Amino acid sequence: MIKKYVLLVTVLLTSFVYAQNETTKAADDLFSNYQYVDAIDAYLKLVDKGKATSYVYKRLGDSYYKLFNIDKAAQWYSKAVKTKQDAETYYNYAQTLKSQGKYEEANEQLNKFAKLKPEDPRAITHLKNPNYIPKLSSDESVFTVEKLPYSSKQFTDFGPVSVGNQLYFVSTRNKDNKKDKWTSQPFLDIYQVTQGENNEPQPVKNINTNHNDGPVTISKDGQLMVFSKDGHEEGLFKKGKGRTKIAQQGLYLAKKVNGEWKYVKPLSINSSAYSVTHPALSDDGKTLYFASDMEGGMGDTDLWKVEFSEDKLGTPVNLGAEINTPAKEGFPSVRNNVLYFSTNGRQGLGGFDVFSYNLDGSGEATNLGAPINSARDDFSFSMDQENKDGYFASNRDGMDQLFIAKGICKAELLTLIKDSKTNTIIANAQVAILDAQGNKMASKNSNKKGEVSFEASCENSYQLEVSYPGYETKVVQIVQPEHGLNKNEVKLTPEEVEITETEVKLDNIYFEFDKSFITQQGAAELDKLVRVMQSHPEMNIMVKSHTDSKGNAAYNLKLSNERAQATVQYLISKGIQKNRLTGKGMGSTAPKIDCGKNCTEEQDAQNRRSEFAIIK
Repeated sequence: MIKKYVLLVTVLLTSFVYAQNETTKAADDLFSNYQYVDAIDAYLKLVDKGKATSYVYKRLGDSYYKLFNIDKAAQWYSKAVKTKQDAETYYNYAQTLKSQGKYEEANEQLNKFAKLKPEDPRAITHLKNPNYIPKLSSDESVFTVEKLPYSSKQFTDFGPVSVGNQLYFVSTRNKDNKKDKWTSQPFLDIYQVTQGENNEPQPVKNINTNHNDGPVTISKDGQLMVFSKDGHEEGLFKKGKGRTKIAQQGLYLAKKVNGEWKYVKPLSINSSAYSVTHPALSDDGKTLYFASDMEGGMGDTDLWKVEFSEDKLGTPVNLGAEINTPAKEGFPSVRNNVLYFSTNGRQGLGGFDVFSYNLDGSGEATNLGAPINSARDDFSFSMDQENKDGYFASNRDGMDQLFIAKGICKAELLTLIKDSKTNTIIANAQVAILDAQGNKMASKNSNKKGEVSFEASCENSYQLEVSYPGYETKVVQIVQPEHGLNKNEVKLTPEEVEITETEVKLDNIYFEFDKSFITQQGAAELDKLVRVMQSHPEMNIMVKSHTDSKGNAAYNLKLSNERAQATVQYLISKGIQKNRLTGKGMGSTAPKIDCGKNCTEEQDAQNRRSEFAIIK
């Protein structure tokens, strides 16, 4: 039984190999002779006849890959890898997937490659950092969150406001033994600390009282403070049950004089009938936002605004249903016309969540999501003056503590494409963004205004490859772009291919070491020749490929012939008739600089060249 099984397998394998060789021989011969266009036709006929195998699919993938037709190569490789393949097939397929922006699928193929060739440097590099290509996803978090070092579970801290290198906040860390009977904690005081230095927060002089003080808002120039405090000293009490008096929160003005804060006066909107608290000045200092339970609100506490100056206030205006709910809203802050606030009246992750709202009225209130919001209370969010980092408080660890939301620097690369000679815009130019390793991440065409935009990370460097028919392809380096809008102008130079009586002069066609298939650089240069031959239908070309004198002469002749044939095949794939093209490998028989075996690197580089002779 075992012998019969072994014999059956041997017969099946032998007949499979024999059928494979017989069926694909004509196509294989074309492929071996670098006739990739004809080989593709031959393999496709096998597909049409229902004689395709994984071997045929692989050969089709290889043929298109060598002609730099990425999409077609990916199409056939995807069929080939449904059965086990050699390592290089997985690697080539991964490269095509990367070019299509399919990074996760590419990693799957590279993992297979690395398993088969674990010692290969490409495999080692991949396994060290498989996800190095940045994802330009708009739904990624824009912040990372860290607890501030001077916040402690021993105290309640909240209401952080950043002004220059100073951070203001309110805290129960005062050493007075007097406690608020409502919270059984020490009364709140206003503190400040110099950021980036290893020092302890200090109470703000001349502002704190024996009762609850804060939170605060400070004008953008750092000279004006509006802060809230209990109304004990001003007699702002609301009658409670029995003989209980409830001090209402009110808003007060302070100014900086000779580097110190000086109390000035209470604001006119204070009342014993309701509280006004949680102040927030707009960037221009002309509008004051605040929270209040005053009459006319929609819920427990609402957000309001009022025209503001040091001398007088306008009439308070409720911010309406776009912001307020029947529940509680509070802790407003404003930066760059965006209102941030906390509420427990909207769908969130739990407790109070932080929301944002564009004050120009566009859009809806938006939950900032994790990691800023959590299942607990998250509140009193404000952005720094540069609008880069945010600060907030959360009791996610059990006690109200301070956190910094470090902005993940995101850049917009806005590129304008123009003609270098006429300065006119170029629409529909192809612009590809590549990472620092030269991997294509995405590709777009410029719009009618000649513009194209990509999102990117500030921490990485990029290349923009800009091309348009009839123009020289240009590559622009983008080194760690700044946060926000980065404008670039790229001017393409019209192609000026030199045509003599005997040849078409192009820049050198580079090949990878010891390889013969067309590279991206080579394809871009050969496309110029395609356009020249399309414009001159009477022109026939002989491709001459030269090597330097290093290495075995016979091998150099063979390699140069392979490269010449690969070049011819590429031109045919672009629509040039094959009877207009011939290819010849010259090896090292016709050096441009006859330096024998003593050539310098520069001389070798000049001898390694491709020539395009006009033969008609």
